[in-house]
Amino acid sequence: MNTTHFHICAFVDSRDEADQALVPFYREALARNERNLHLVEPHGQDAHRARLAQAGIDVPACEHRGQLAVRAWPADWTEPGGLDVEELLEAMARATAPMPAPAPAPASDFDGVRVMAQMGWAARAGQDRLDLLDYEARLNALLAERRQLAICVYDLAALDGTLMMDLLRTHPLTMIGGVLRENPFFTPPAEMLRELSARRATGRRRGRPAPEALPEPAWRRRAE
Repeated sequence: MNTTHFHICAFVDSRDEADQALVPFYREALARNERNLHLVEPHGQDAHRARLAQAGIDVPACEHRGQLAVRAWPADWTEPGGLDVEELLEAMARATAPMPAPAPAPASDFDGVRVMAQMGWAARAGQDRLDLLDYEARLNALLAERRQLAICVYDLAALDGTLMMDLLRTHPLTMIGGVLRENPFFTPPAEMLRELSARRATGRRRGRPAPEALPEPAWRRRAE
């Protein structure tokens, strides 16, 4: 796929909707001789493999030849709290670094890699939304340098309108109904980072803590 942008955002209502939108993205990677790297929430690898199999993807064969890797993301995440943006970017850099594939297919036999990252863990109550936006804005440079497509998947139930729009502004591409589109709301990373810095400074001047905690997920509010 020829593009000047590589960072994609997808908002979904359910895992079924995510599968419907993303399976064609995975299949296209296989057809183009690209690798699929799927970063899923901790302890969700087996369930994710099962859903891929239900969608008709030969998971054991793809993993055996190195064309599919399913990893916990982030591997050491335990509880909500402040995000270490530098550590998170380094983790993504390691996850997407070229690596030898299992025999008989060396990594050089593949023509690229596509990344899917489940971001539900980062949009839970208690997380710092400014850190999350900082990470997403800065991720653009890493993906552009490596020319790797990456799609960040967010559950709509965990987002309010303001956060959803901010996340949209950090991604130059969106996926709607399985179709990849240019995002007219995209804000260049340098401009977005200046704005985030100003937000933190404004919060300090007003006597508020600098971090802006993410809202309580909608599903949890409904349960109360």
